[in-house]
Formats: sequence, C-alpha cells, structure tokens
Amino acid sequence: MPHIRSSADLRNNYNEISTFCHDHMEPVFITKNGRGDLAVMSIETYDALLETTAIDAAIFRAEQELANGGELVNAEEVLTSLRRKYFG
Repeated sequence: MPHIRSSADLRNNYNEISTFCHDHMEPVFITKNGRGDLAVMSIETYDALLETTAIDAAIFRAEQELANGGELVNAEEVLTSLRRKYFG
C-alpha cells in the first residue's frame, strides 16, 4: 500500500519520512493541495530502480532483435569462447 503524506508533513517531519524511505526501501508520495505532487525515495531505492529499468530495457532490446530475425546463441558456448579468448 502506498505511503502518502502531505507537503506540510515533508516540511515538518523530514526525518521521519527519510527514516521510513530508508527502512522500507519504497517511496513516499507527497501531496500538495490534496493532489499527488512528488515521490520521495532513498538514494538506494532510486539506484535499484535505475538498475531494474536498465535491465528491463536491455531485455526489451534483445526481444526486439530476436523478433527482427536475430540469432539465438548458446550461452555456454559463448562463455567457453570468451574464456578461451581472454584466459588462454
């Protein structure tokens, strides 16, 4: 369930909101005049979100490449080839 706080809470209870974000690793949604305005999260949560987004984008590109006639390659064969090339 989303954690929603008012903009006044952000001003008056910054430390409490910061602690919540770090302890729960999820954003707090800040409202202004009763409407959604901001999402506040810890740096760790933000970094994890960026990493997940980058992985999702790479998977999407790979799926698109495959759909456009790309060739599937056996991962074990590729790793063996790379080991031979870089480690003798």
